[in-house]
Formats: sequence, structure tokens, C-alpha cells
Amino acid sequence: MQNELKLNARQLRKGLGFRVQGIVKKQEIYIILDNVLDTYNIGSIFRLADAVAAKKIYLCGDSETPPNHRIKKASINTTEVVEWAYKEAALEAINDIRLAITDIQVIAVEQSKKSVPYDKFEYKLPVCLVVGHETNGVSKEVLKMADAIVEIPMFGVNKSLNVMVSLGIVLYEVIEKSN
Repeated sequence: MQNELKLNARQLRKGLGFRVQGIVKKQEIYIILDNVLDTYNIGSIFRLADAVAAKKIYLCGDSETPPNHRIKKASINTTEVVEWAYKEAALEAINDIRLAITDIQVIAVEQSKKSVPYDKFEYKLPVCLVVGHETNGVSKEVLKMADAIVEIPMFGVNKSLNVMVSLGIVLYEVIEKSN
């Protein structure tokens, strides 16, 4: 039965995701995009959120929202099956989530003097992961509100990974450690 729920890219592009919406059990995972600007990153994060069965994405600040051609293309229509909302600021999204779910962990994925290696942190559901602007990262105000900051070690000359790649690495660590 589980394989019957899996749709390929062609089926998703045709809008068949509507047929399985509500059937997939969502995990207590929330994602906040704090001024993520690249629409391909946003679309890829929708696809990633669907892959891990995340409950909701919050698009905040200057992040574009669906309907947007580039988001739709990168997401292969997962914008139709992943719940999302727009908030003026990531702080507003965090406040709303904390009001609704009192025991949620809010974790920023960012390089900081206060960060810990992503694979050493003890994640538990419900969890909210916050990722930030491609150049400026997660805002200082959000970092102050976060329960923890995790980062992915970099061993080459480049300082960081793409926001969607970083989120993917941390999301799968969350799933591994919380199951």
C-alpha cells in the first residue's frame, strides 16, 4: 500500500498529489524560511518537506510564496501537498508555533559561536527548524529566540552549504534521532 502513495515527478506535475493529500501521516516537523530569497531554494525546500512528511512550512519576510513559476518548477507541485503559510517575520512564525505547541524545539541551522555540531544535538519531536537568507543567514533576533543553533562542519575552503542542502542534512538527522 505504501508504494501506491509514492508519485513520480510526472504524476506530481500533473497534479495527482491532490489524490493523496491527507493520506500521508505528517511528522511533527515545522520549517521556517527566514528571508530565503532564491525561488529554486524555496521550491526545493517544499520538495524536501514532502520527502520527510513535514507538517508545515512558514515563508517569512522577503521569501516569495506560491504561486510562483520557479517555486512550482523546483517543487514539482509539492506546494500543493505541503501545508504552508506566510508570515511578515520569522519571529512571528516562531511565536505562533510556540503558542500552538508548547513543547516544541526551535532549532536554527546556522554558523555561530553558540552553535553545536548538527549530529551531536538531541532532537525530539515536535521540532521547528529555521534556515535563513542565502548570504546573511538566520537573523540575529531569531537566533536569540532559538532553543539551540546547529551547524554542519565545513572541511574545505568554502564557508557554507546551500540552504536547502543544509536543511536536508539536518532534517534527516532529526528523523534518525527522533524515531
